[in-house]
Amino acid sequence: MKKLILTVAIVASGVSTFALSNPILNDQAAVTMVMNQEAFKAVAIDQLPEAVTAAVEKDFPGAAISQAHVNSSEQYKLTLSIEGSDSTVYADKDGAWLSEADIVSNTAE
Repeated sequence: MKKLILTVAIVASGVSTFALSNPILNDQAAVTMVMNQEAFKAVAIDQLPEAVTAAVEKDFPGAAISQAHVNSSEQYKLTLSIEGSDSTVYADKDGAWLSEADIVSNTAE
């Protein structure tokens, strides 16, 4: 009987330790995303650089820019509406496409 109780206690503590470690990682990721989102400020679509709008027309035919945001490094976060669905893309002021990792590393400096 003692072995059964000891086995249950060990298994329960192992499972609870594993369950506690995952939310901490998720909270850190959420904080990073919030900080990344705060770096962008809304900008009127008609105030976008010509290079950015030309890149959208060239690489995403039929897409419409529904929202635009800019950060202090003149990097643009664009929400594109394509056939009823929304997608988010990032570009610099020259119309070159950026990955989200590029945005995070530049705003952290």
